[in-house]
Amino acid sequence: MNAGTRKLPSVNIVNGIILVETAIQNAGRALSGSLTTTQTLRQYVRLTKPRITLLIIISTAVGYCYGVDSKFNFITFLHALVGATLLAGGAATLNQWWEREWDAQMNRTKMRPIPAGMVRARDALLFGVLLTVAGVAELWLFCNILAAALGLLTSAGYVLAYTPLKRKHPVCTTVGALPGAMPPLIGFAAASSHLGVNAWALFSILFLWQFPHFHAIAWMYREDYQRAGVKMLAVARPFGVGLTMEILSALLLLIPITLAPTLLHMAGQVYFLAALILDGIFLYFGWQLARERSRKRARALLLASVLYLPVLFAFLVFDNSRFLS
Repeated sequence: MNAGTRKLPSVNIVNGIILVETAIQNAGRALSGSLTTTQTLRQYVRLTKPRITLLIIISTAVGYCYGVDSKFNFITFLHALVGATLLAGGAATLNQWWEREWDAQMNRTKMRPIPAGMVRARDALLFGVLLTVAGVAELWLFCNILAAALGLLTSAGYVLAYTPLKRKHPVCTTVGALPGAMPPLIGFAAASSHLGVNAWALFSILFLWQFPHFHAIAWMYREDYQRAGVKMLAVARPFGVGLTMEILSALLLLIPITLAPTLLHMAGQVYFLAALILDGIFLYFGWQLARERSRKRARALLLASVLYLPVLFAFLVFDNSRFLS
């Protein structure tokens, strides 16, 4: 063992002490009311998980575009995005409220606003409920009841089914992928007051995409997840065949599902070629993780998944003459 290796434990201990001290200081400041208004607002924004919310907004927007039958109503479109944003923020906040004790046990999440003491648990609960109610009301009043019902179902599925199931059984990923794939349905319903085959095609793409994406995250942070009692497949059986099957089967199924929009006249040949290339690249990174279970391969698959979806959706929308005319 070299000298550099001997220093690692002490470095980790020091980093751990700094994290604990920071959390204690933050808690004291929050409880004493010494946080500035800007700092407080920043913590509440963090509760909504803005990066995930952005993906939900994009998915809702794509769904709305394909739900438009004739004239594009920009005002209704904005209301649909606002409603989806509120619901996404509410679900993320309630998820963190529910998992606050688990988050405190994981290095990846211990500095989130609630476990770090920046936001009181009861305040986060109230904030999450208010956002959810506001989101449902926004969709109901300014779009239609179907969009509102789908939004409520999405939040309930994510918070009440997926969140508690994470500590019980690896099937949680499949259960969580259902509400995770709902934003295009919300957008489509907001535009048309019904759900057509195009909406379900978008739902299927988003549903399958989540398996390689979230399995990659879980594999990278499996030790953290295990410490918190999370039962995801990448944690329970990180080197098992089941994980390989779920990742590769989802990636293989994505190929016909992502090519289907061309057959459904949702997009043209440019999209078809782009989807085929993107599917091949995505499958390559999934296969690399299946061959070699390492943090490097998991991170590569995660980055591929983050780039894959917005690029695919961009080609899907912009290779449609209806949206460019």
